[in-house]
Parts: sequence; C-alpha cells; structure tokens
Amino acid sequence: MIGRLSGVLLEKNPPQLMLEVQGVGYEVDVPMSTFYNLPNVGERVTLFTHLVVREDAHLLYGFASESERRAFRQLLKISGVGARTALSLLSGMSVADLAQAVAEQESGRLTKVPGIGKKTAERLLLELKDKLGTELVGGIALNRAAPASSDVLNALLALGYNEKEAQYALKQLPEGVSVSDGIRLALKSLAKG
Repeated sequence: MIGRLSGVLLEKNPPQLMLEVQGVGYEVDVPMSTFYNLPNVGERVTLFTHLVVREDAHLLYGFASESERRAFRQLLKISGVGARTALSLLSGMSVADLAQAVAEQESGRLTKVPGIGKKTAERLLLELKDKLGTELVGGIALNRAAPASSDVLNALLALGYNEKEAQYALKQLPEGVSVSDGIRLALKSLAKG
C-alpha cells in the first residue's frame, strides 16, 4: 500500500494531478478541497494516499490531511459507495461538515453534493452514525447551536465566562430567541447560578 507521497507537482488537471517522486510520475486523484490548496506547479507537495487495486487498474487517491483519508476509507466501506462517490462527497464538503451532518442526521446537506441522492444520503447517515469517530469529528459540537445561540455563546465567552458556563446558559434559553434577548436571558441565568 502506498500511504504517502512527497514530491514535485508536475501537473494539475482537476481532479487529477501528477506528482513526481524520485523520477516516477504518479497520477493521483484528489478531492477538490485538497486540489484548491495545492501549491503551484513545480513546487513540493506531500499527500496522504490510498491505493485502490482493481482487476483493470491501480488507482491512487491523495489527501491533504490524514482526517480526509480516514473519512475516504470509511466511505469506501459503505455498500454502494465507490471511490468516485467518496471523492465527490469530500469535494463537496469538509470532513468536519460531513461529521456534523452525520451527527445531526441531516440528509439534506449530503444531497446537495452532486451524485448523492436521497437514498444514498440516508444510507450514508445510517452507516456512518457510529463509525465517524472522535478523530474525524475533531472537536465539533455534536449538537450544533443555532446561529443565534452561536452568537450568544461567543458573547458569553467574550464576557469572560468559560465554555461550560456558557453552554449551560444556552441550554436554559427558549427555542428561537433573538441574539440580544438570548444574551440578556443567559446573563440572568448565570447570575442566579
């Protein structure tokens, strides 16, 4: 298995690139998230790789981060999801976004990615639910706050409250509260507690 390549970038033709390593040119398919962060042609680059061996081809996939490669490998384990679909999914959303969508069971976010239909999205959510480990989630809050409560959280943190206190105050807020009312109510609940 080829796990990592480090060499000079020779060509960039989305979603494929050519990487020269010790005189050998490797054709590597990458998600667009990795592609957009590549250096200029002629510069050095290091990619984490995954080699897929089929009867008719050996295909090499490259990723800017270890977490992208881990997510790709998890996606490949799902019935009906091949390398192209997994690459498309990682091109359409970051690993953090994917982990968040799975944690929140939001199939709508997955169906926005070209090539992912409703049934595939639901299968992905079901099969990835327990498989996206904490290393993929990487600090993402599994119960993401609504945008208003996110602003309230940031305001409380800016006022000097710690994360635990701020999260406690957010849980006390009624659903759909505005930012200004949320801050006022959160400060009241923190003053009591």
